[in-house]
Amino acid sequence: MATAARMGRKVTVATCALNQWALDFEGNLQRILKSIEIAKHKGARYRLGPELEICGYGCWDHYYESDTLLHSLQVLAALLESPVTQDIICDVGMPIMHRNVRYNCRVIFLNGKILLIRPKMALANEGNYRELRWFTPWSRSRQTEEYFLPRMIQDLTEQESVPFGDAVLSTRDTCIGSEVCEELWTPHSPHVDMGLDGVEIFTNASGSHHVLRKAHARVDLVTTATTKNGGIYLLANQKGCDGDRLYYDGCALIAMNGGIFAQGSQFSLDDVEVLTATLDLEDVRSYRAEISSRNLASSQGPVRVPALRACPSQASRVSPYPRVKVDFALSRDEDLLEPLSEPVEWKYHSPAEEISLGPACWLWDFLRRSQQAGFFLPLSGGVDSGATACLVYSMCHQVCEAVKHGSQEVLADVRTIVNQTSYTPQDPRELCSRILTTCYMASENSSRETCNRAGDLAQQIGSHHIGLNIDPAVKAIMGIFSLVTGKSPAFSAHGGSSRESLALQNVQARVRMVIAYLFAQLSLWSRGAPGRLLVLGSANVDESLLGYLTKYDCSSADINPIGGVSKTDLRAFVQLCMERFRLPALQSILVAPATAELEPLAHGRVSQTDEEDMGVTYAELSVYGRLRKIAKMGPYSMFCKLLYVWKDVCTPRQHQAPCIPRPPGGRQSEAVLLEVFRE
Repeated sequence: MATAARMGRKVTVATCALNQWALDFEGNLQRILKSIEIAKHKGARYRLGPELEICGYGCWDHYYESDTLLHSLQVLAALLESPVTQDIICDVGMPIMHRNVRYNCRVIFLNGKILLIRPKMALANEGNYRELRWFTPWSRSRQTEEYFLPRMIQDLTEQESVPFGDAVLSTRDTCIGSEVCEELWTPHSPHVDMGLDGVEIFTNASGSHHVLRKAHARVDLVTTATTKNGGIYLLANQKGCDGDRLYYDGCALIAMNGGIFAQGSQFSLDDVEVLTATLDLEDVRSYRAEISSRNLASSQGPVRVPALRACPSQASRVSPYPRVKVDFALSRDEDLLEPLSEPVEWKYHSPAEEISLGPACWLWDFLRRSQQAGFFLPLSGGVDSGATACLVYSMCHQVCEAVKHGSQEVLADVRTIVNQTSYTPQDPRELCSRILTTCYMASENSSRETCNRAGDLAQQIGSHHIGLNIDPAVKAIMGIFSLVTGKSPAFSAHGGSSRESLALQNVQARVRMVIAYLFAQLSLWSRGAPGRLLVLGSANVDESLLGYLTKYDCSSADINPIGGVSKTDLRAFVQLCMERFRLPALQSILVAPATAELEPLAHGRVSQTDEEDMGVTYAELSVYGRLRKIAKMGPYSMFCKLLYVWKDVCTPRQHQAPCIPRPPGGRQSEAVLLEVFRE
C-alpha cells in the first residue's frame, strides 16, 4: 500500500486564452509569462498556449518578413532563460523557418531545453483564413528531422539540434500529443491515431474566431474525440481582436473521457485567462480498457482482415509515433490526498447574448488599440443603427463590470481613452456619454417618428446626441448639377424616372457619410476635448449580400460591428437589450417598419419601406443569406431548395425574382427586377 501511495497518477494541466496583438512582441511576451506564472501557482506541470501566440495570429503578410521570425526567436530566448518557465513544460506557438520553408509551429520546452518543435500539418485556408499563403503544412506523418537551432538559441540551451516533426512526448508518467487548431476539424484528426498509440493527453492550440453558434461545434468535437477514444484534451485559444476584423472568442477548455472539467469564458475583457484541472490518469486507462473495439484495433498490428471487420481493419493501419523521452513527471509523489477536478456542464450563450457580448468586446479592443477617443454613429431610428448603439452600450456595461471586479488593465485603458487619469467608470450610461456621439441627420424626407425614436434611444443609453439637417448640403450639390447640365432631376413621386429618383436618393445617403466623417474628426475639437472618433457603420449582412445599400453612404465606415449579423438575429439582440438594459425606446424601434427615408413623405408619413423596395421580407432575406453563405448555394440551387421549402407559401414564379443581383450603386425596386428576369 505504501508503494501504491507514492506512485503519482494525478496530473494538473493548464491551458489558457490570451489576448495577443499582432507584432506586439514585448506585450505578447509579458502575457505569456503571466499565464505561465498563474499556471504554476495553480500547481500545473504543463502549460498550453494559443496558436502563434508569440507573434500574434493576425500578422498576415508580415509572416514573409525575416523580422517577424527574428523577433519571435528573441521572445523564445527570453522565455527559455526566464525563471518563470522552470519546472513546467511550456508549449508555445510561433513561426519557424526550417530548410528555408516557413511552418506554423509548436515549440515545447522544459527547464531551458527545447524538447520538440511540432509543425502544423493541416492549415486553415477557407473563409477568413489564408494560412497556405504564408505557411507550408508538414506532410511527413510520424516522422521527424533534425532542426539546427539558431545560434542565439544554441547559446542558451546548449543544444545544437532538436527534433522537428510529427512526434509525441513520453514523460515518466504519461504520453502527450499535439494538434494545432484546424487539425481537430479534419475528417481524420491526429488524436485518433495518437490515442490508439497510447497518447493519454491531447493538446490543441487554436486561433479560432467567433461565429454565432460555433462554440457548440467546438465543444462537440472535443467531447466526441475523448468519448470515442478516451483521454484528456486541452484546448487553448486566442481571444480578442488582434488588429483585424475578426474576434477570437477564447472558450479554452479541459475535457476527459467525454466530459468537460474546465470551461473558459467566451467573452471577456481580461487579457490573460488560465484554466487548470487536476485529473487522474487511471481514469483514462480504465475508460479505455472497456472499449473492446479500441483494444482489438490497437493490438492487431499491420495485418489484413476481412472488410466486414471494419473497426480492426481501420485501426490496424496505425503505426507508432516517434517518442521524445522527457525525464520529467506531470504527477507528483504522495498525491493520494490531492483533490480531483469535478466535471462541469458547459454553459452556452444564446445567439442574442453572443451578439451582445462578442462584437462589444471586439469594439473595446479596436477602440483601445486605435488610441481614438470614442465612436461616432449616425443614428437613424431604425433597428440596424439602434442595434449598433446598443453594442456600444453593452461594451460600456462590460467595461464597468470589469473595473468593478478589479481589472487594472481595463481601468488604465479607459482612463487613456477619456484622457482623465483619475476617472473610474461606474455607470455604463455615464461612460457612454463620454465615448459615444450619435447623430440624427434629418432631411425633408425624414419623419418625426424616426427623429423621436433616435432621440429617445440616445437619451436612454446616455450618448452625446446631435441633431442636424442635411438639406442645405443636398440642395447645394444638386444645384451644381443643375448649373452644369441645365437639368433638374425629380423623384418618381414628382414625375421623375426611376433613374432620377435613384440618384436623388443616393446623394442624400452619401452626404450623410461625408458629414459623419467631418463630425468624427472635429466634434470633440468643437467641444474643447482632445482626440478623434471612429465612425461606426450599421449595414447588416443580409443587405450586404443582396446589395441593398448605397455605395459610400453610412455603410462606409471605419468599422461595422453588425456586418456579419443577419436582421433576424439583430432583432433578437435588440429585444434582449430592451429587457436586460431596460431600454424602452427599443420597443418602438422594433415595431416600426424599416425605411431608408430617402423618398418624399406622403402627407407627412413614410412612403418608402425597405421590404417594399426589395420585394422580400427580412425574414426571407435571412433565409437567402444562410443558403448563400452557409450552404454555399448559387441562384439555381437556392431556387431548387426553396421550391420545396416554400411550396406552401410561394409559387415558382415568386421564387425567381430575389435571386437576381442588385445593380451596383444603389437600391432598385423589385418590379424592375421582375422585368429583367422575364426578359
